[in-house]
Amino acid sequence: MQTERLSQQIQFIIEIDKLKGILRQTLLVDESRRENSAEHSWHLALMAVLLIEYAPAGVDLLSAIKMLLIHDLVEIDAGDTFCYDLQGNETKAEREIQAATRLFGLLPPEQGVELKKIWQEFEAQETATAKFAAALDRLQPVLHNQHTRGGTWQIHNIHRDQVEQRVSPIETGAPELWPFVQKLLDDCVAAGYLSPA
Repeated sequence: MQTERLSQQIQFIIEIDKLKGILRQTLLVDESRRENSAEHSWHLALMAVLLIEYAPAGVDLLSAIKMLLIHDLVEIDAGDTFCYDLQGNETKAEREIQAATRLFGLLPPEQGVELKKIWQEFEAQETATAKFAAALDRLQPVLHNQHTRGGTWQIHNIHRDQVEQRVSPIETGAPELWPFVQKLLDDCVAAGYLSPA
């Protein structure tokens, strides 16, 4: 016998399948297509597992994994806003708050509240865990752009100062990775993948 609670949980599980259809600007490393937001979230969760040794004190791995798996669910309704799209970013927060209310509202109340709190913690980037999760969220597209010879950067004529601003949360969220990121950007500029200015 199916309970109302189970029915709500299954409805949410079916609804979040839509994340697989939300395309991001980032190209897959093999350049065959753009990645979708579900793939991005999975990739980040595994990055957290692998790179936890570079996390600052106080980071909770399980909480970081939850954040990374949940953080982009709002894109089901709000769409993926390209990080360098100034106009799209003006309404991003409002669209995502509405999406979070609808999506997490599909769940049994205590689960919906729990997931929404995790999403809000990621968005606020105030805790050590949220800062670490955000750092990984900023690192992954840089790795993809390096391995696609500038991929999205080239398509959208992105300059190093824009990338520096975008990845700056890595310096506080995963400070041990910051020198690696700086070297990676230097190498991308030297290779012609990223415009220096």
